[in-house]
Amino acid sequence: MKKFVVAAALFAASTGSVFANTVFEKPEDAIEYRKAAFQLIRYQIGDMGDMLKGKVPFDAERFKVRANNAAALSSMPWEAFIDGSDKGGTEALGAVWTDRATFDTKAKAFADYANALAVAAQSGDQGSIKKAFGDWAKGCKDCHKSFKE
Repeated sequence: MKKFVVAAALFAASTGSVFANTVFEKPEDAIEYRKAAFQLIRYQIGDMGDMLKGKVPFDAERFKVRANNAAALSSMPWEAFIDGSDKGGTEALGAVWTDRATFDTKAKAFADYANALAVAAQSGDQGSIKKAFGDWAKGCKDCHKSFKE
């Protein structure tokens, strides 16, 4: 299952497709799916952050790829927060399910920030890119504060 989840996430990132109405046979499958999506998001944010911090040389083309990947991936994990996936190998807090409206709002904002980052990356303007990246990273941290152990 793990190889399938990673392959599916990579496919979605490369094609921009969204897996709407995905059915998870077991809550563990949903947890594995969202963990794989978040791991791929972490890779994108880490590489872009390193470029913006000067840890590695800024490469506009590579940044565009990472930003486009981030935009595709940032909509993926949310469908896997299904009933029953609050138990087991997860760091999701119960607030995901008890305050679903706030969680969904933050998830949408996170995806919107990622889309704005992809647009900024296309412009090549590093000021716009840094602001959009900061907004996206803030959206990530904002959700973690309320919904992740």
